[in-house]
Amino acid sequence: MCLEESPLSQGARRRRGGVASERRGPRFARQTVGRQRAALACSRIYNPAMPELPEVETTRRGLEPHLHGRRIHGVILRRPDLRWPIPAEIERELPGQRIAAIRRRAKYLLLDTEAGSALLHLGMSGSLRVLPGDTPARAHDHVDISLEDGRLLRFNDPRRFGCLLWQPPGQTHELLRGLGPEPLDDTFDGDYLFARSRGRSAPVKTFLMDQRIVVGVGNIYAAESLFMAGISPLREAGKVSRERYQRLADAVKTILGHAIARGGTTLRDFISPDGAPGYFEQELSVYGREGQACPRCGRTLRHASIGQRASVWCGHCQR
Repeated sequence: MCLEESPLSQGARRRRGGVASERRGPRFARQTVGRQRAALACSRIYNPAMPELPEVETTRRGLEPHLHGRRIHGVILRRPDLRWPIPAEIERELPGQRIAAIRRRAKYLLLDTEAGSALLHLGMSGSLRVLPGDTPARAHDHVDISLEDGRLLRFNDPRRFGCLLWQPPGQTHELLRGLGPEPLDDTFDGDYLFARSRGRSAPVKTFLMDQRIVVGVGNIYAAESLFMAGISPLREAGKVSRERYQRLADAVKTILGHAIARGGTTLRDFISPDGAPGYFEQELSVYGREGQACPRCGRTLRHASIGQRASVWCGHCQR
């Protein structure tokens, strides 16, 4: 796999806030302000986001044929932490273990071995690449997991919002506890959404994006699913009927399945494992299209902030 052309996943490089400017000094702060102003100028056209479930699932599928069944030779940590400290078990337990599975839970990836599981999150700028073992490390190449076949799995994360943690066998890491079902599982359906929504006055879009209700339905896919189901994102979750929730559950599965098949949404920097960008972004019906014509009825799409997230919908087609 080519170093320059085969990133398995990357998040959008731009992020909100001034954490980086505080860390890197006045010059970087001035550059950050300039980028933020430029982003604001085009915010009505496109709002970058971190990788969502389809991007992470695409990463998992890209990694699987290269890692499944391979034995880990060693681990190199070039820094002791990312978003959080990297546990000692990563260096102590992984070498010599065979990778039994590469799983995804929500937006986390797990490399399962008999000794336990390495738990990874790509954050906003993280990427994973499978490379020849003699590939020189570059800036922000923080972790190498070398394999017995001479290759290595390299974790690059410029902003260090990703993580590499440890889950002992038979346990569930605290970050994964209390999460709702996977949206593509059979347990996620209209009956489930209807039951969980009773008595809730929050907007249905906020309800749908609650990770305790269902994992991995981020802003893009919530907006698109609600449009497909014909449900206004402003409607109170507790006032949506069972039948309409079934349409919503079906829409979520359709939208996410389509995005995964296409290689994830093109969020500026994301590139699928084969080096070609995903194409789903070009087919979005409402997300990022505020002020434009509804593709169904031709009326102007509305927009507002719902749960502190930019939201776009059609006031005619979505009730």
